[in-house]
Amino acid sequence: MATSPSPQSPTSGDPSEAVDLAAAALAAPTRMWSSLLARLCSLLDPRLLSGGRRRRRAALPLPIRPAAANSARIPGEMPKAFDILQDVVQHTQSNLHRVHKSLCFWQSKAEGTNSQRLYFMIFERGPKAFVEAACQTLTRLRSNGSSVQYFLHSASDMVSTKFSVLTSMQHCLAAFLAKVYFEVDKCREGLTERSDKSLHTLFIVLNSAFSKLEVSFRNAGEGQTLLCTHDGNSFELLFERLPEVDIDSSEWTEALLTDAITLIYQNLQKLDNFISYQLLSHKRPRNMTIYWLPYTCGALGLSVCTLWLLRHSSLMGSSDIDNWVQDTKESMVGFWDVHVGQPIISIKDELFETFKQRYKHEMEKQEIEQTEESLHRMLLDYCDNTSSEKLPPDMSELTMMEIAMKRYEKEAMHPIQGLFNGELTRALSIQIEKHKLDLLEAMLELDQILRANEINFAILAALPAFGLSLLLLFAVRAWATHGRGAEGRGRTARRQRRLLLADVEKRLMEFQHCMANGMEEEACCKFGLTLYTLDRLYKAVELHARETGEWSSLREDMFDLAKPDMSMEDKLALLSRLKGMYDCLLPPSSGVFPRL
Repeated sequence: MATSPSPQSPTSGDPSEAVDLAAAALAAPTRMWSSLLARLCSLLDPRLLSGGRRRRRAALPLPIRPAAANSARIPGEMPKAFDILQDVVQHTQSNLHRVHKSLCFWQSKAEGTNSQRLYFMIFERGPKAFVEAACQTLTRLRSNGSSVQYFLHSASDMVSTKFSVLTSMQHCLAAFLAKVYFEVDKCREGLTERSDKSLHTLFIVLNSAFSKLEVSFRNAGEGQTLLCTHDGNSFELLFERLPEVDIDSSEWTEALLTDAITLIYQNLQKLDNFISYQLLSHKRPRNMTIYWLPYTCGALGLSVCTLWLLRHSSLMGSSDIDNWVQDTKESMVGFWDVHVGQPIISIKDELFETFKQRYKHEMEKQEIEQTEESLHRMLLDYCDNTSSEKLPPDMSELTMMEIAMKRYEKEAMHPIQGLFNGELTRALSIQIEKHKLDLLEAMLELDQILRANEINFAILAALPAFGLSLLLLFAVRAWATHGRGAEGRGRTARRQRRLLLADVEKRLMEFQHCMANGMEEEACCKFGLTLYTLDRLYKAVELHARETGEWSSLREDMFDLAKPDMSMEDKLALLSRLKGMYDCLLPPSSGVFPRL
């Protein structure tokens, strides 16, 4: 007798449970791989960060005057405190940029239409999510449920959760960046002293900033998943406290300095690990995940084309591809000859052989003049012989032609008599000479018209090649400037730099509003976001400003904008000057051809 399946069997449960089990099984390798990568990153020696760092890219300067920093340094060497501070700021800026990119992506999804969010939930989360969505749709169709509303509700929950977590992370990082700037501005005299004094001041500054960052992370994590890893486990973010030993104490040694600097980079590594943990589940999906369906279709199409080409190749004993290549080569050579070679030769000949053909034109004009003189003599002689009156010497050719035609009409009435006395033959000769003159003049005019339009005909023949060259130029230009954003060239890059400048102004106004209403924590965050946007603008305009010779002045203005102790009125005046004075920040030109 057959036994019924047990309640624990997957075949007896709800189909949605089977889908969840399958999804968990598929996600297990991904979780294990991500956990392994995170553990490998955490095992890296922080000393490698401090000893073997890459060459730092130019970034927004700290609120310390270069002159003050240079006056306190050993010749050829910057103070250690200044160098370490630059690393701390750049780590924070880098993490802010990672969070900002993901935040912009989820914000675009939140502002999208229902159809865009539905498409994202089904087709832009990877093949595994596509299979899960298909199974859930079939399950809800059998249970008469609305799968569309379910997906829209899931999309809203997912986007709102990720947006909230990323916003909290951005708030904490921006506040930390602002705290560093505030502390540096407050202690800048100590940071530019001799090396030991500057390091002692640095430890005090970073202890305050790191402790406030940890507190802000914990406060933001209350009621959220901010202090949880991607697999749901809690993440303890404990920054190491730096020693604040007096430099005159016997405990202040070189070993203490080395250990303290190592602790700084360990804290930075912990911060990077924490941001990486959070972004594993909240970051923007990779392009491979978002566009997996077009990539799959493209791969299938490429495979079909490859098989088709293989079938017609010489490997399968077919000569089709060789014949197609030969035909294509001949077509390209013919196209080049007709639309490039011959038009260029024609234009060259027309431009450089004008003087060579001058003699031919003179001969044609002399022949016409001789025919005119011969016709004039024939008309004059014919009119003298046929007219009973003496003709005036200045009679026009048209008048003599009218007399000859009247005489010809009279003689044509008696053709036999006209043939015997020769009048009709002479009239016919005059008409033949007249037709010859008209034909020569018409041929000369037509030759001049054709010669004048030879360049136009050559240009018309070269238009297809010119159009293809223009399209190729636009394609190369788009490829060269693609992906560089505000650092690129052209109208789009200029527009993005103007948007960054407008964002700086917006953040400064929000900072002023928060300070006026006593919201110090929010004001600190807004100032940090202002510094982050200024740093992006600083990196975007550096190359262009150096080319135009504006970099020294522009760098000084942006340095003043980042100073915490500068009044808001002065900063707004600086922003107005940035908008209208510097070429790299001017609006895009409105001409037909944009500035490159």
